[in-house]
Amino acid sequence: MGVSTSSPEKGIAVVTVDFPPVNALPVQGWYDLADALRAAGRDPDVRCVVLAAEGRGFNAGVDIKEMQRDTASGGHGALIGANRGCYEAFAAVYECEVPVVAAVNGFCLGGGIGLVGNADAIVASDDATFGLPELDRGALGAATHLARLVPQHMMRALYYTSRTATAQELHQHGSVWKVVPRAELADAALELAREIAQKDGYLIRLAKAAINGIDPVDVRRSYRFEQGFTFEANLSGVADRVRDTFGGDTAASREDSK
Repeated sequence: MGVSTSSPEKGIAVVTVDFPPVNALPVQGWYDLADALRAAGRDPDVRCVVLAAEGRGFNAGVDIKEMQRDTASGGHGALIGANRGCYEAFAAVYECEVPVVAAVNGFCLGGGIGLVGNADAIVASDDATFGLPELDRGALGAATHLARLVPQHMMRALYYTSRTATAQELHQHGSVWKVVPRAELADAALELAREIAQKDGYLIRLAKAAINGIDPVDVRRSYRFEQGFTFEANLSGVADRVRDTFGGDTAASREDSK
């Protein structure tokens, strides 16, 4: 359980997340993921990183139960930790020195959107779904990253309703490179990573830096702005009221309770 890194073939590092039952990451998990991604990008032998997950889904966001335990005792440590941990993990994907291919299986919710929205390319299984159930969880954030996956008005509708979009829908919008049966996901992600890894190692790093440099939105600053509203929601008490209903009949809670 946790975050691990493997090297299945020359030039490729696979960073795998495994936090049963639904890959809802605790605070330390986000930091561990950031460290693993940055280390893989620094490795001069690596030319592409694949970000993958074990289990039923790619990512269910932050560990809400960890946050509930902390707020029940009157503290904000878990909230601050989750905010900072997500910020670092999302940035580590974006700033990884080489391209990152996200291999998405099953549900990709909340913080999962922050990860894949900052990836360079996405390969998804045909059962993958993407969404931000933040409003159902008493939180805000990652609209920055959802806006990199779908058009503006669709992003807003998904955000306000907490609905999800399928991998095929994102493929139609051009944000998912390829949709494959779940059993073929690992091979499809490696196939794309292999093609990228055939490029010159120094040149691919220059390409990543150049492409990031022409992005119209500063993703770190944009996401940090959103996080301020998450903290305001907590200070006002509305976040606790909504979070205390977590486990009710919402898509996000159904995933988390499986």
